[in-house]
Amino acid sequence: MSLTVERKKLVKGRVVLIRKNVVQTMTTAVQGLFATGKTIIDSSSQLDFTKSVSFKLISRTNSNNHLVSAGKVGKETYLENNVSVLRTWGERPEEFDIYFEWDDEEMGIPGAFYVKSLMVNEFLLVSVTLEYPTLKNEYDHNHDQNYIHFDCNSWVYNHKFYETDRIFFANIPYLPGKTPVQLKAYREEELKNLRGDGKGKREMWDRIYDYDVYNDLGFLESDGPQDHPVLGGLKYPYPRRLRTGRNLIHNNKNGEEYEVRVEVNYVPRDEDFSQEKTVEFLSLGRTKLAGRIEPLLLSLYLKITSNEFTGFQEVDKMYEGGVDLPLSINANRTPSVITGKGIPTVIDFPVPAVIKESKFAWMTDEEFAREMIAGVNPAVIRLLKKEELALPRNTSCNYVQQSGVTKETLEINMNGVKVDEVYDINKVITELKFVEQAFADRRLFILDYYDTFMAYLTKINELPSAKAYATRTFLFLKDDGTLKPLAIELCKPPQRSSDHPNVETTVVLPADKGVENTIWQLAKAHVTVNDTNYHQLISHWLHTHAVMEPFAIATNRNLSVLHPIYKLLHPHFRDTININALARKSLINAGSIIEQTFLPGPYSMEMSSAVYKNWVFTDQALPKDLIKRGLAVEDPTAPHGLRLAIEDYPYAVDGLEIWNATKNCVQTYVNLYYSEEGAVQGDTELQAWWKEAVEKGHADLKADQWPKLHTSNDLVEICTTIIWIASALHAAVNFGQYPYGGYIMNRPTQSRRWIPEPGTEEYDEMSKNPQDAFLKTITPKYQTVMDLTVMELLSTHASDEVYLGQRNSLNWTADQNAKEIFQEFTENLAKIEKEILDRNHNQKLRNRTGPNKLPYTVLLPTSEPGITFRGIPNSVSI
Repeated sequence: MSLTVERKKLVKGRVVLIRKNVVQTMTTAVQGLFATGKTIIDSSSQLDFTKSVSFKLISRTNSNNHLVSAGKVGKETYLENNVSVLRTWGERPEEFDIYFEWDDEEMGIPGAFYVKSLMVNEFLLVSVTLEYPTLKNEYDHNHDQNYIHFDCNSWVYNHKFYETDRIFFANIPYLPGKTPVQLKAYREEELKNLRGDGKGKREMWDRIYDYDVYNDLGFLESDGPQDHPVLGGLKYPYPRRLRTGRNLIHNNKNGEEYEVRVEVNYVPRDEDFSQEKTVEFLSLGRTKLAGRIEPLLLSLYLKITSNEFTGFQEVDKMYEGGVDLPLSINANRTPSVITGKGIPTVIDFPVPAVIKESKFAWMTDEEFAREMIAGVNPAVIRLLKKEELALPRNTSCNYVQQSGVTKETLEINMNGVKVDEVYDINKVITELKFVEQAFADRRLFILDYYDTFMAYLTKINELPSAKAYATRTFLFLKDDGTLKPLAIELCKPPQRSSDHPNVETTVVLPADKGVENTIWQLAKAHVTVNDTNYHQLISHWLHTHAVMEPFAIATNRNLSVLHPIYKLLHPHFRDTININALARKSLINAGSIIEQTFLPGPYSMEMSSAVYKNWVFTDQALPKDLIKRGLAVEDPTAPHGLRLAIEDYPYAVDGLEIWNATKNCVQTYVNLYYSEEGAVQGDTELQAWWKEAVEKGHADLKADQWPKLHTSNDLVEICTTIIWIASALHAAVNFGQYPYGGYIMNRPTQSRRWIPEPGTEEYDEMSKNPQDAFLKTITPKYQTVMDLTVMELLSTHASDEVYLGQRNSLNWTADQNAKEIFQEFTENLAKIEKEILDRNHNQKLRNRTGPNKLPYTVLLPTSEPGITFRGIPNSVSI
């Protein structure tokens, strides 16, 4: 008798993972483990990595038995081809072979796998690919027939940190109702794990997404009852942030509870920066921020140098070899005064793009106006309405204002007629008709910061050195397509001791010589201070960073990685949760850089809360935003169906190209999965996602402000808006920060003096030395160095950035139709990039470059690393 041995059927796979430096990660991991009292395998297991990580395949076609719907689970197997544990610093992908004992006739087709780690240190599981040339399932006709791909990109910790082993799914997209029955329970269990129970303190290995209010910004010992409130709730509405579950401390002054400040904020490990980006980010922060600010701060403390710039020339020296400080730091880090030149380049910055061609173009009226439509904050200017002139205005702060700007005021500089030339009443009537025609032709515009700032000016102006107005700037669209400032209205609330509620108003008109020109330049500086603060606190932080975090949380909690909309949106949340946590830790918290260097100081975040009350999601869609601001009207004959009030509006022209390409891509992609009537309403995960994003993530806004999610068209508009905010809108308001704001005189962050009145000492000083008067009005030296350093950091693209139209993996989906859609999107963006470059060379489009010869490139889709003033990352990642 012969003995027959049945040959095992094996499926070969390739596992790609990244192990971090053993010494670096072991310290962190072991400290965390001892803190929890958990016992795991000895670190000596690091010496045999392949025997410390196991995998088990899960079937998506065959169930355990006729009573259980869950897919069959295969035998445990381990990695092969061991490699040395001696690691280099940084990340380096490694590939391992793996062989699964798997009979497809008995077990079916794999659709998921378990992974179990006995390692002390976490590792990043990048991907798993199975060689599987015998796929027969009819659902796979659009998928790669020779391989099954698992696009993982997730950190795996020791198995004792998980209630169940980590599970990963193949990259085949399924709507909930079309998920193979064998995978449904696994799909639901994974979402349950991601949601957590809302209790307890989160640890670094947790994979839990939940909501919380902004109670992690802290407070100061000097705070009064109303200072630094918790944001989130009816009184101070705000988007929700990721819950950490840290301990709370009670503030006896205002009765609120705040999270204890910690050195490292919790974010799910998968939301953390890559090691490459972490190194770059921390290196820039240390070398730039500390290297510039510490010596200057010490110098100021020792009274060795003044905190005032001595003239425009000293400002320029910051970009021309650096400003010398007569200060040395000894080896023991104690200061010593030295004679002579001192240490060069202590305050040394790269030349901002706005002054590369001309040091004085920023002072021109044309550039002042151009930056409202092509600068770092191009989405605030709006069409002027007739009723906004010469009428009392009731505001939320109960002040009454009779505007000082009238039709006659606007006419003075609209067409070159001087006040002293107007004697004939018939001529006056004629000129006022010209103003009426300008209204009819939609050629009058306003940059209006009255409501935003007026409610806080009394408190702001009581801060040390703060002297600010709420500004309104009136502009006229000339025949050559450029904007001309006509008047600036400066408004202050009445003094607290005043018996009348009237707002103090001053109207300043353009002037090109003498003291009147100095006053005009100061008035423009006050406008820019309003604009810079609104930009950083509202346009940048609130309208992109803060509002996106709830969508990131809701997506991870409610949409499975199998969901096609998860695959669509997930790249647009990359690094957002982490960068926001870092901002709350050191940029926008109590006593932070923002509070030290920006005008509203401790009221900065409270001001952004006041603006959030009126935030409407649907208005963030670029076409609707332009229409709402009166910058466009619907016109089916115009490009993208909109006729712009300012044809040469770089942000709008380029932005509409990006918006349209994105929406077309989303529309085609959504149609792949929601062609059936009622499919959107019948998608349980999708409906739960939108309901939670609205009712929990943005819980303080009225539910009726939000669009319904009933049809595929609703879904397309919602997804396109989310992608737009995360990518192009953020790029437009972020990556121009240093190119424009790096020259502090162009975009000051503080105002410390009001416009001097005739007969005062300040007025005489202004008349004799306009430069000193200007510099003593805007941000001083120490605050400037802090501002510029942060702007430089925030304007820098990381080397691992993923841009719009790109994916960090070729196998992000198994659906070949979806891949083709995104390939077409990438090609369309390349065409748009060329068109933008061509427009920038069109000399007839004067707003594209302006008098400073700085092309508008911030919406070019791609970029190299560094400060490039271009590039649209997929997400709010910096």
